[in-house]
Amino acid sequence: MQINTNPAQPLIMHIDLNSCFATVEQQARVRLRGRPVAVVNRRTDQTMIVTCSYEAKAAGVKLGMKLRDARRLCPRLVGVESDPPKYRYVYHRLLDVMNDYSAHVTMKSIDEGVIDFTQAPKSIVGRGLENIGMEIKRRLRNEIGCAMRCNVGIATNRFLAKTAASLHKPDGLDVITHENLRAVYAGLKLTDLTGIAERNEQRLNSVGIMTPLDFLDTSAHVLHSMVFGSINGEQWHQRLRGWEVDDVSTMTKRVGRQFVLDGFNLSFDEILQRLHHLCESVGWRMRKQGLSARGIYVGTRTFNMKGDRRKNYWHATKVTQTPFFSNETIYSLASSLFVNAPPNIRDINIHVYLLQREEPSQTSLFADQIARERSVTDAVDDINARYGEHTVHAADTLLSGPVLNTKIPFGSTRYL
Repeated sequence: MQINTNPAQPLIMHIDLNSCFATVEQQARVRLRGRPVAVVNRRTDQTMIVTCSYEAKAAGVKLGMKLRDARRLCPRLVGVESDPPKYRYVYHRLLDVMNDYSAHVTMKSIDEGVIDFTQAPKSIVGRGLENIGMEIKRRLRNEIGCAMRCNVGIATNRFLAKTAASLHKPDGLDVITHENLRAVYAGLKLTDLTGIAERNEQRLNSVGIMTPLDFLDTSAHVLHSMVFGSINGEQWHQRLRGWEVDDVSTMTKRVGRQFVLDGFNLSFDEILQRLHHLCESVGWRMRKQGLSARGIYVGTRTFNMKGDRRKNYWHATKVTQTPFFSNETIYSLASSLFVNAPPNIRDINIHVYLLQREEPSQTSLFADQIARERSVTDAVDDINARYGEHTVHAADTLLSGPVLNTKIPFGSTRYL
């Protein structure tokens, strides 16, 4: 346990593309540059805004607003339907740029990444991370597009590097060291710290921790015993002081997809077609990571919003004795559970869990059948990997394809 702040040279760099999806659309469409832009998953007035440009933010538009309400605030707002292939292209270009500086690069999401320079060649570190940060900014503009901007944060650990990258948006570059750490915290609120939302803020406030400086000055014992009640207290004590506790990798615990139905009066068979489509997508994503599953979950929400809202949720699960991997098995299990779903369905949610690394099947009575299933599944996956997800699919999902296109890939980058 380190009591003092980390005095080491800052060698962790966090890069955050500014309003990534809206900026990519402005880069791709010249006439959108300088205009307020909102990216949505469906071009209807009732749809929610998933990201917006800085011009839109300046007019009061916020994420989660309905497009209709946002246009009342900003009549010039342009609603653009999301186009994930563009964002994946920018993701890979950004990753290529980052890999030029270190072999230790981690993408935290489709628009954020971390470069660890602790094991980078001295010839690169010797150039200075601030100079490298400015060079990355120039390369984004020159190699991807002149509208692309990013924030760069540099510090001794991942937490402070991300904090530094959020200080001066858009297009900022900041460094946090043990020398300016207290000054940086003095200008922030507790909820400005990554990982501290309203619930954790209330926990901290309950023991008299009202500001990030209070948080910094609290002992590890108090954080463990009175705030978090776990080793998370010691981790926050170290994290705040610039010591690395977040350089960890975790195995995927579940793979899933959710879809808000595209109509109010869909028949049960039409809903099953959409469920089948989701099952194929989940299966492909799971196998892409070399995984199989033993558990499956299917859930729904209904339109009945009166009374106890908890009654609007329904779910069912099943755990199998042997692992499964094929789209056919996933859909067979999901559809057998779904027959008990309530009416008036608003959305459907499916995920597989109890994941494990795929291993060669042991000899069994069904070895030949499993081998044939694996051979066909691998062949379909190879085609879809080359020509695009859902190129080859069940005929039953033919009509649902246009309405279930993959939307903005927030969060994990394991599918990219």
